[in-house]
Amino acid sequence: MSDLSFELVKQGHSITVIIPSSSVNKSLKIESHNGFRLISVLTPKAKDMRYIQRAIAEFISPYIIYYHLRSSSIFKEDFDGIIWYSPTIFFGPLIYRLKKRFDCGAYLILRDMFPDWAVDLELMKKGIPYYLLKFVEFYQYKVASRIGIQAPANIQYFNCRSLKKFKSKVELLWTWITPNSLAAGCSINIKKTHLAGRKIFLYIGNMGVAQDFDLIINMAELFQNRQDIGFVFVGRGSEVSRLKSAVDQKAIDNIIFFDEIESAEIPALLSQCSVGLIALDPRHKSSNIPGKFLSYIAAGLPVLARLNSGNDLVELIHNNRVGSSYIGSDAAEFKEIADSLIEELKNDQYISIRCKDLASTLFSTKHAARQIIKGLESLN
Repeated sequence: MSDLSFELVKQGHSITVIIPSSSVNKSLKIESHNGFRLISVLTPKAKDMRYIQRAIAEFISPYIIYYHLRSSSIFKEDFDGIIWYSPTIFFGPLIYRLKKRFDCGAYLILRDMFPDWAVDLELMKKGIPYYLLKFVEFYQYKVASRIGIQAPANIQYFNCRSLKKFKSKVELLWTWITPNSLAAGCSINIKKTHLAGRKIFLYIGNMGVAQDFDLIINMAELFQNRQDIGFVFVGRGSEVSRLKSAVDQKAIDNIIFFDEIESAEIPALLSQCSVGLIALDPRHKSSNIPGKFLSYIAAGLPVLARLNSGNDLVELIHNNRVGSSYIGSDAAEFKEIADSLIEELKNDQYISIRCKDLASTLFSTKHAARQIIKGLESLN
């Protein structure tokens, strides 16, 4: 969203970004940030918590945000459009009130089919909590003037009877990235670890139940006899503690975990690595193009992706020859695909160029910003 905000400013728009934050020391913090106005609103903590606590925090946050905005000077201004991002699914009531106050359209960037993916992964059953969350999900679609989905296959989600009435609002909005420079440096220096000099498979991001990360660990374990291969996992998530314990118990020595780093540090980290890892639980039924995929290819890193069947990313990787993908649960099979990719890196000097070309064409921030603005202008 920072990339999108920067690009909108470059295209001549006046931007105000509102974010929930549990770390600000007052109810409303307003500051200037790289050409746009950033408003941080004090809300309850909603990350790294139990599901019920997180749901409660996310449910009440939009009402808290509205309360503080209503009593600020923001409500005396005029806005031509609202852009918001899901997840979370709970912003519907806030967007409804803002639309009404400013008499403008609202563009929903939809990146998560929740709560259905939680049912697919057996994190919840189709009981009362599920149907309550479905009501919340439907409400955000009702409030949205336009809905941008991240992959062509996601249009099928709106073919069911209960969602068909929203289908006319839906359009394909590829996710985006703006390549960053290495100027920020990185707090992680792989040369100072025991994996120095190896080809590094890097994973950046959340390590939770939606990733089914055990297969990555098991695949990495099969590489222990290779002194030229290493694995670096950077991020946080509900499964990190358990995964670290499993690696310690198995005495797997080719894996290093690091805590989450600032986004500005990521380009310098990517420059130290050879392959970007993607992990999605195969029980997912929707198509998903993780932001990390864009970060990898924008830096020229091919990807090794464990994906769910029917994911548009499988065809995208294959057709553009920017890495390899695997649909399955066998660590040995996954290792064979990784081995083949390592050989490809040795023999294909153009793979990095193809990765960067794909990032700059299909996943252009400039194109995404123009598409969103065009959608909002058509409403007005």
